[in-house]
Amino acid sequence: MPSLSMHSPVGDLTLFAEDEKIVALEWGWGSVQEPSPVLVRAKAALEAYFDGEGLPDNLPLNPAGSAYRQKVWAALRRIPAGETRSYGDIAAAAGGSARSAGGANAANPIPILIPCHRVVGTSGLGGYSGGEGLVTKRALLELEKLAGAKSR
Repeated sequence: MPSLSMHSPVGDLTLFAEDEKIVALEWGWGSVQEPSPVLVRAKAALEAYFDGEGLPDNLPLNPAGSAYRQKVWAALRRIPAGETRSYGDIAAAAGGSARSAGGANAANPIPILIPCHRVVGTSGLGGYSGGEGLVTKRALLELEKLAGAKSR
């Protein structure tokens, strides 16, 4: 499977693709580097994102998951950069309960590009399974907040 790693402010990241569609983003440096055109494009998009630009909405993503998870992940992609939504908000958009939306959020195979970090609990940040957990979630939210302030 084609893969490409990169350094980022939230740690090393490795992108994976199948049939020229992004299927996963994982923390850590991959042992095999096999770039493809879509991976090079996604890496450039992530580098621009970490430099304060928005993520493009035209990267071909193909996360594996149930129909319900696909609905949740589509709802996540509609959250504007620099904003957050609650698990209840995501459940209202995708169906199900806040708990089921949280489970789908946690199963997101393409974090950052499918911005699960923008979902928060009603009593705080909630959790985050990427990178260093809540430290990483806070860093991503702060990055987006600063980028939004620069663009105003």
